[in-house]
Amino acid sequence: MKDSMQFIKAGEIAESNIFNQLDEKRHQLLASGKDVINLSIGTPDFEPDRHVMEAVSRAALDPQQYRYSLTETRDLLDAVQNWYKRRYDVTLADNEIMAVCGSQEGIAHIGFAIAGEGDLVLAPDPGYPIFSFGPMLTGATIGLYPLREENGWQLDFADIPDDVADRAKAMIVSYPNNPTTAVADVSFYEALVAFAKQHDILIIHDNAYSDLMLCEKQGISFLSIPGAKEVGIEFNSLSKTYNLTGMRVSFALGNREMLAKFRAFRSQIDYGMFYPVQAGAVAALNGSQDIVQRNREGYMARRDALCGGLRRIGWDVPDAEGTMFVWAKIPPHFSSTVDFVMQLMEKTGVICVPGDSFGARGQGYVRFALVVPPERMEEAVRRIEESKLLREGSVCR
Repeated sequence: MKDSMQFIKAGEIAESNIFNQLDEKRHQLLASGKDVINLSIGTPDFEPDRHVMEAVSRAALDPQQYRYSLTETRDLLDAVQNWYKRRYDVTLADNEIMAVCGSQEGIAHIGFAIAGEGDLVLAPDPGYPIFSFGPMLTGATIGLYPLREENGWQLDFADIPDDVADRAKAMIVSYPNNPTTAVADVSFYEALVAFAKQHDILIIHDNAYSDLMLCEKQGISFLSIPGAKEVGIEFNSLSKTYNLTGMRVSFALGNREMLAKFRAFRSQIDYGMFYPVQAGAVAALNGSQDIVQRNREGYMARRDALCGGLRRIGWDVPDAEGTMFVWAKIPPHFSSTVDFVMQLMEKTGVICVPGDSFGARGQGYVRFALVVPPERMEEAVRRIEESKLLREGSVCR
């Protein structure tokens, strides 16, 4: 339906990053002596593997490693190729791989390689903010396609009119999805590839969470679908899979023509990934993969403590399917998501993110990050119960 989409241009969104706003409030609470349980930013508190830290340390002691790298080392290319073949059964050539300084940086800049003023880029609503903000930096117009709870937060291609799809230059898709935690299967990606070919759209798939499936399903790669490399690229990150957020190491993978243009653009603003970071990435990809299952089990235990606990006290919060987040509808007697979040912070010290910071369709929802141990999740549940915020008639504005 045409009225289901919203179109925004550069300059129309200029708010401060919501995470900065929440962090400012967090500091105020801490200064007042409040014990804060911060479930806002998705920063893993699990440790990286020792062999990864040692690889970075060894490389950092070699003065030759402080030169511009300009491109990926042979060891890193081999490690990525072996990883993708082993993990997703996807074969990648050298020119189908490019290292970027985190998926956030990559998605922020990919638009400069493929779009510009007057072009239309499709992005999800709700969706992670960089999906819209990145392409908008180029002057492109953003068409926000709706994700709905009744559709399991999956894109319904019928929501994008044919004339809009035919005008679109590119489309950003992300599953497992942040913030909604929804996952997608092979049939969805097959439909996505067919849709892209039908309308000549370039696909940008963010695949940061395929190893954090918290359900019985197996995370897959968009690139494992026949024809996917013909229509797009995928970003994959080591941040959450291997607890390496601060290393800022991710990869753009897939369509070689898109990556050639992207590499040419980035050569004007970047001189390559720091060699010790590349060494750490190689160690993570080639070493023991036990950390992946440990992380998954750890997040599942936290999810169960939070979601199960909140359901027990009367807040019907569904279990997250994937990612390291929980997506919850606010109590029905609250009309403002931001107001609920602020009252939750003030009364309980529990910090989450208002859903409308991910787009207008996130209004009425909040996102929790699974970044504290189960016992702290249980403490958060106890405080929420004692605050009486879930009860009809509690103070709300």
